[in-house]
Amino acid sequence: MNDVLLPRVSVYGSNMAYRSMGDRSKPVVLFLHGNPTSSYIWRNIMPVVSEVAYCIAPDLIGFGQSDKPGIRYGFADHIAYLDRFLVELGIDQAHLIAQDWGTALAFELAARRPPLVRSLGFMEFIRPMESWDAFHQTQQARDIFMKLRTPGVGEQLVLRENFFVEKILPGSVHRKLGDEEMAVYRAPFPDETSRIPTLRLPNELPIAGNPRDVHDSLTKAHAALAASTYPKTLFVGNPGALVSPAFARSFAARLKNCDLVELGAGAHYLQEDHPQAIAEGVVTLIERAEMQRGQPVAA
Repeated sequence: MNDVLLPRVSVYGSNMAYRSMGDRSKPVVLFLHGNPTSSYIWRNIMPVVSEVAYCIAPDLIGFGQSDKPGIRYGFADHIAYLDRFLVELGIDQAHLIAQDWGTALAFELAARRPPLVRSLGFMEFIRPMESWDAFHQTQQARDIFMKLRTPGVGEQLVLRENFFVEKILPGSVHRKLGDEEMAVYRAPFPDETSRIPTLRLPNELPIAGNPRDVHDSLTKAHAALAASTYPKTLFVGNPGALVSPAFARSFAARLKNCDLVELGAGAHYLQEDHPQAIAEGVVTLIERAEMQRGQPVAA
């Protein structure tokens, strides 16, 4: 496995791993990953951003090099562990950069703790969806995720076959992931028990009002996002997976102070296909946000 051993911090009796890079005196950027990845997905983005900011990217509880305590791994669990992680590292303000379930956490955090957010960069984001027709760009993907939410079938695919890591991840990256890269992504999930976190999250997607707690939480979070005025950047790939270019344009246009960056060919894990463009877009977002606060960024 070609990855570094990450530092850890104790959170509710378990260890959460994280990557950090840059000058601690500079503004903090918090990178939040999704399912089934880890902070590793930001590895080619953080070095560029660290020239203007102090970068921190946690491995969400149950993912990457973080521990796997005996919890449900629902959205509420990730909220609680991320909150405590921020306390342990003393983070009270940050630029939030997120993808997939990381966006759900970022939206919820921004709605509940507005003073924390200096700006928001997001891609392939999660939102309440009225029906399955609003989920993903292809019927094939909808059918697969319906199976993942079917008792017995989901367990077979995700726990026994490691479907998220072996199929969904490489199938949602435009380029071919290398053997060393796949080894890093496989490492946290060597057996059925270790894969439980990757099964829980597709069952937490708020589709057609279910599950109700996640639906309600993200409905409030998206209302707060629409009302917010902090600087934002939405990154989108073509054709995308959860977010198409056309949908991204209309969504960004409805937000206040939101730029749109169209990255080109890409599906869901855009960090693997367009790290340089995303990094440059994040730097631009940070500079724009700090200028609006009257605190220009010094490289």
